[in-house]
Order: sequence, then C-alpha cells, then structure tokens
Amino acid sequence: MSKQPKYQVVADALRRDLIDGTYTPGARLPSESELSSRFDASRNTIRAGLKLLASEGLISSSQGLGYEVRKHEVFELNASRFEDLSFPQAGDAYSTDVTNAGRRPHQTFRVEMTPTPEYQAERLRVELGSTSVLRFCHRFVDDVPWSTQATHYPDWLVREAPRLTEPGDIAEGTTRYLAGHGVEQVGYFDELAARMPTPDEARLLDIGAGVPVLLWTRTGYSADRPIRCTVTTFRGDLNRMNYEIGDLSARSENEPR
Repeated sequence: MSKQPKYQVVADALRRDLIDGTYTPGARLPSESELSSRFDASRNTIRAGLKLLASEGLISSSQGLGYEVRKHEVFELNASRFEDLSFPQAGDAYSTDVTNAGRRPHQTFRVEMTPTPEYQAERLRVELGSTSVLRFCHRFVDDVPWSTQATHYPDWLVREAPRLTEPGDIAEGTTRYLAGHGVEQVGYFDELAARMPTPDEARLLDIGAGVPVLLWTRTGYSADRPIRCTVTTFRGDLNRMNYEIGDLSARSENEPR
C-alpha cells in the first residue's frame, strides 16, 4: 500500500497522463466529480492534487471552467546571432528572429532618464545613481507575453547617439544605430540566472504558479568601455536559448536547434 498522501497519488497519476499525451496542451481535464470516481477519493483530495500540478505550472484553472493543460509554444533564441551585425536582418534582432520563425512579433516601449541601479551601474562602470537612459520593451510573440527587456545606456552615450532618448522603436535596432554613429559594439559578456518571478514580472508576462523566469544579462562593450547593460526577463516555460561556439561543421542540420 502506498505511503504517499492520496492527493500526491492523484497528482502523480495525472502528471503521467500529461507526459504520455493522454491530455494534450490546451485540453481540459475531467471534472473533479469524474476524477473522484476514478481515484475513489474525496473532492477535497482531488482538488489538492490538482492544485499541486497547478503549482508546478503544468495545468491552469479558470473560474467555472475547471482545469486545462498549459500550452507551451516554445520560442527558440539563438543568442550567438542576436545583434550580430554580420548576420543579415532587416530591422531589430527581436523582430527579425520572431518573423523568421514564422511567428508574429509585437512590442511596446517605455523610454526614460533614470538613476542607474546598482546592478547596472556595476556593469557599466558608472556611479550608482548617476543618470542613464532606460529603454524598456514589453515583448510578445503571437500576442502572448514572452519577455521584457530593460537596457540602460550611460549618460555620456546620449551625446553621441541622441535618438536613444526618443520614445518608440529604433527601426534598424540600437546596435546598428550606435555603430552608424561611431560607437561599435565589439564584444559582449553574458550572464544567465533563473528564479521565481516578482509580482510585477508575473503580471507583465502572465505567468502562472510554479513557472520561473530566465534572466539574461548582456553587457555590450566598445573597444575601450561598456556601452550598455541589457537585462531580458523570459518566461521560463515559453523560451529556449542556444549558443553556437566554435566549428560546427560536423553538426547535422537535423539535430535539435
């Protein structure tokens, strides 16, 4: 006889159903009454098992509509090519990558002059609280919230590239714009981290319970100093990132990308 609490037995069985495809993404689970009959368990026990799966980000609930399997339409980002000026693209890297994947990009912008937070100040090598330009993007793929991107540019850079302070998108992308004004990004340093979302992040990205965020910090450098610090916050269940490093001629085109 199982020593597990009955609600965990219920959750384990339903989790196996999700893994083997019995219930596919977007499908509704049986009602609590039907599950009570299947597992010979009380409604409270069934409800506890379902809440456990919801906390893991596997299912979601709608008032009066029961539970459904969460959809995971993953977007894959090639971080090596992102912002690579030698890689052909018509506009900014995000819009180009999403469009090339056969998806529909959409983003909103906020631009402001703001005191530089400690995390960004350290990477930009400027004084804490000194003024920087913040360009904040809220990004969507097929109308689904996918990520936010907050880029800080040091105040001295505005004199070289005044369009950084203008509201709205820079059509050619900021990296190309800066290069056109003699401020070329010659390298970058990436940092990756994962954690649970803040309340604001959960709201902006429409994140359900149990879903973490992936934080991608890219600090870009000219030949002699840092020129920007970008923190992208991804929904952990809808994004995958890859890098291409070294000679990959032995890699098959059919291998996972």
